[in-house]
Amino acid sequence: MMGRQGQGDGVDNPVARAGLLAASDRYEAALLANDTATLDALFWHDARVMRIAAKDELRGIDRIRAFRANRSLNELAREYLSRDVVSFSDDAGVVNIVFRRQLDGQIGRQSQTWVRLAGEWRIVSAHISFRSP
Repeated sequence: MMGRQGQGDGVDNPVARAGLLAASDRYEAALLANDTATLDALFWHDARVMRIAAKDELRGIDRIRAFRANRSLNELAREYLSRDVVSFSDDAGVVNIVFRRQLDGQIGRQSQTWVRLAGEWRIVSAHISFRSP
């Protein structure tokens, strides 16, 4: 008998999904507080980590750190509209968030690919975009 998609194949394993949700919550709290140390800790410390947005493409942890050090804090305040989380194994998952930026009301979307490395969830790729007005 075939189960629903995800049953028995590691998709949405409850323990992995709970860990991914906790890591995502930690990221969101750090983002709103501009806690750059925690944000840094949650990203993969590697030259291959990516953060892509409409205005830039940052490859490597050093470029991501430099971006955070120089960004406007006004852009960080946002209202959380929705979040979808899927774990694909015990060690990999995707988080998609929709938010409204308080600065100008723009609706934004954020997608993150997370991988558990050495027992800790890390963002290995992030993409941020905004809906056209």
